[in-house]
Amino acid sequence: MIKTTIHKQRTMIHKTTFAAIVALLPIVLPACSDDDDDLMGKWYRRSDMDGVARSDAAFFTIGDKGYVVGGYDGKDRLSDCWEYDMDLDQWTQKADFPGVARNSAVATAVDDKGYLGTGYDGINYLNDFWEFDPTANTWTQKADYPGSARYGAVAFGTGGKAYVGCGYDGNYLKDFYAFDPATDKWEQTLSIGGSKREGATAFVIDDIAYICGGANNGEYVDDFWKFDPATATWTQLRDISNSSDDDYDDDYTSIVREFGVAFVIDGVAYFTCGASGSIHTDTWKYYPTSDLWEEVRGFKGTGRTAAASFSSGKKGFVVSGKSGTTRFDDIWEFHPYEYDEDEY
Repeated sequence: MIKTTIHKQRTMIHKTTFAAIVALLPIVLPACSDDDDDLMGKWYRRSDMDGVARSDAAFFTIGDKGYVVGGYDGKDRLSDCWEYDMDLDQWTQKADFPGVARNSAVATAVDDKGYLGTGYDGINYLNDFWEFDPTANTWTQKADYPGSARYGAVAFGTGGKAYVGCGYDGNYLKDFYAFDPATDKWEQTLSIGGSKREGATAFVIDDIAYICGGANNGEYVDDFWKFDPATATWTQLRDISNSSDDDYDDDYTSIVREFGVAFVIDGVAYFTCGASGSIHTDTWKYYPTSDLWEEVRGFKGTGRTAAASFSSGKKGFVVSGKSGTTRFDDIWEFHPYEYDEDEY
């Protein structure tokens, strides 16, 4: 476990606002190396989000469209819902989320519908759960999340179910529950191994879910896990830090972070943004076949945490987020097979 101290207070414990917490963070971590121009990948700025700049939004992808719901603009918690067409580079406002406005909720997609729940409304932890039908453009409330009300949880959809776990409810958590849309019922499944955590990141490759990052009790966690829905079991993978005596992880000096985002392109994952005392721009590529990470071209927008991401399997995007008290509404697309010769 990396013993890095988090120099910020926990929102719920000390009843401060999210804006006050993130104001303690430096603007950008100089994570890019001198050889960054030689790293593979190129970022392109796309059409800015039509809605207000925000952080801590819920997000999910259905097909070639990404969705951003709610979040926090530095003053108000939001309930608007925006759809991004990855092929046309266009934004469309959809039906507002009908539940209480919130930030730090989780969301995921199962088949052709989106699911959103948990979060924080400025006073209360939340555990309600909702389904979004993009064809009908409607929200429907489903059975409440059976775990404790919380924020900073993590979610993924695989095997025809939505999984929600971890987070913070006044204590750090590692429990997991599976939601079956066909029956509108929840079932507790095995807790993730290793550390409890909030602010973790999930991605899915070939129906296997992966969870990395997050924070727990003043430390950034470096254990890394995958979940197989066919057996409902967790398997620990190599740590995302320089924790072994082998040389494969010698460069794993800055992967650990909380509130990073990930997207999948052609069967590999890309992990970027987030914070570990300072804001990250460095970007890492994960190969599931070898369980190894490789640094690629760093995020070209302003460094940020608590962003949203979309992942169609062929394209990957990062949108919104915050740095200090500044919120963002820009969106960036990553092209993994190009080089960017421009200076930052």
